[in-house]
Amino acid sequence: MTSIQSQVKREGNIADSFVSLSGGDRPPLPQRFLDLKKSLVAGHEDKVIASWQRLLSQLKQENSVLAKEGSRVIPSLEFANLDEDVERLRSEIKKRGVAVIRGVVPEKEARAYKSDIEEYVRQNPSTKAFPQDNPQVYELYWSSPQIRARAHPNLLKAQSKLMNVWQSSNPESAISLSQNLAYADRLRIRQPGDATFALGPHVDGGSVERWEKNGYGLGGVYDKVFEGSWEEHDPWDAGARVFAVMDNYNGLGACSMFRMFQGWLSMSYTKGFEGTLLVNPLLQLSTAYYLLRPFFHPVKGPEGLPTEEYLAAENWVFAGSEMTSELQGATPGHGQELNAELHPHLELDTSMVHMPQVKPGDFVVWHCDTIHAVDKVHKGQSDSSVLYIPICPVTEQNAQYMVRQRKAFLDGTPGPDFPGGQGESKHINRPTVAYLQAHADSEGLKAFGFEKLVAAESDTPGARVAMEKANEILGF
Repeated sequence: MTSIQSQVKREGNIADSFVSLSGGDRPPLPQRFLDLKKSLVAGHEDKVIASWQRLLSQLKQENSVLAKEGSRVIPSLEFANLDEDVERLRSEIKKRGVAVIRGVVPEKEARAYKSDIEEYVRQNPSTKAFPQDNPQVYELYWSSPQIRARAHPNLLKAQSKLMNVWQSSNPESAISLSQNLAYADRLRIRQPGDATFALGPHVDGGSVERWEKNGYGLGGVYDKVFEGSWEEHDPWDAGARVFAVMDNYNGLGACSMFRMFQGWLSMSYTKGFEGTLLVNPLLQLSTAYYLLRPFFHPVKGPEGLPTEEYLAAENWVFAGSEMTSELQGATPGHGQELNAELHPHLELDTSMVHMPQVKPGDFVVWHCDTIHAVDKVHKGQSDSSVLYIPICPVTEQNAQYMVRQRKAFLDGTPGPDFPGGQGESKHINRPTVAYLQAHADSEGLKAFGFEKLVAAESDTPGARVAMEKANEILGF
């Protein structure tokens, strides 16, 4: 695991993370994936079949709700009332796997981030982006607004509070939910009319690794799903994720750090169809579906068949002796992609809902297993701009990543998960450690790996072990 993650990656951009954006081929998966699939369900095929029937029934009901309610199902919290709103909406956040927290950074301050970034790009015309001739997503990780936002006391408070929507079933699990670690990701400034950054439904954090025993299987993350008991799968059990490996193939942009939530901080006024995020807000159900889909196939294809008849449970059977190596939408070294043809019961045309309207300073988060996408076309009148900022707990693996990321910050090169090259190392006005120290309080410096981590009173025995190990790795 360590040798794969320590390899320096070639230069590239966000398109390299996804087969659909890069235009690459998707050859059939090798025989070992068929062997893997058979081993995951061997001896309890009947339970898996019964669970699939229950899943399709539940999906049909919940999809009909999403088709009617759309964005209204997304939990919306106010930063000014964060503690009360998290408690009040905890069950909805857990069901939906997504939330928007309003007013985390003051509106004017967050909007000014965008103009500061544009000036940084103007000063440094060598900045890489996608697409290079009409940039929408910039290969920037260390601009001053990104540093200030990641270290912002309000954002750190929101991240800390949201981490505690998770829990660990094992108090000895070496993970701390009291301290967030900053993860350096890209940014988006998407212009009206853009149709190039048309990233369809996908899930980050690897693809085939979700089935692999030396991937997520190392933590038994999805064991209940493969055992035929998807209802017992807890997506919010942090302890199961400690040992999971999400990047077995050194993919460009494949995440090796455990991000509990992915997220972005808005720098613009944006609503649906204006180049923004769509999510599938059925966390447990959709996860179980894309994991079990490779074990089933239709008796009759969709051609000339009414949709309801094609999706009917009786038209879908366990593959058995006809099973192939296919893991629908999963390609080693790339993100997990989904579409209506491969994953018909998700009814993605209506179950992918837009985030509600956001202002600069609003913070949007989604669980690391959540299916998400971006508008195919930006139909708005002004930019749709965000800083990608996830939420990452303290684990040994995350601390090891932080050491390498800290060096990348000092060198001005991309974060270790991302396409390599000189990055911002020669950029004019790139922030230094002195800049970070001037704009971050003690909590911010801890998040960046520049100050010793301190265990909270509420930390479990396992969390304290994680903190001690992390400090050792970080050199404190």
